[in-house]
Amino acid sequence: MENVTQNIIRNQPDVRVGQSAPDFTLQDENGQEVTLGALRGEPVVLIFYPFDWSGGCTKEMCSMRDATPDWRNTGARVFGISRDSIYSHKAWREHLDLGYSLLADLRGDVAKKYGAWNEENYRADRMTVVIDQEGIVRYAVHNPASTIRDHSGALQALRDISQVASS
Repeated sequence: MENVTQNIIRNQPDVRVGQSAPDFTLQDENGQEVTLGALRGEPVVLIFYPFDWSGGCTKEMCSMRDATPDWRNTGARVFGISRDSIYSHKAWREHLDLGYSLLADLRGDVAKKYGAWNEENYRADRMTVVIDQEGIVRYAVHNPASTIRDHSGALQALRDISQVASS
């Protein structure tokens, strides 16, 4: 499983490839609680981002939306996470026609657990974390808010996890 892991976290290395993903419970855009630990048995992708409705975040999330078949083929549950409210998430998700849920991390508690929180700007940086079926971090990349992510590495990590799981 070593070939599946990649660790290119920059700045705050709180979450490391190979460690158990910190558990959390957040509300999605419909007010439903999502608990990471309850999702064991399926891969999960966490996409931390600064703010709903901002230009860079909109561009990035639309790029993910446009690659929906690629994400669905991995069998992963994908969640965007920012400090915006469930109401903002609901409106933004509908406006962009996103096929994945957005979780409200109002105080940044989950972003802090993962090392994505930017205290100076009171928001998350851009960070992508891929978690396997057993709850182990298999891929993580941390970018400053000004850098739009290329999610091809996360997709490849999910494909690798799928291959390992099916062998």
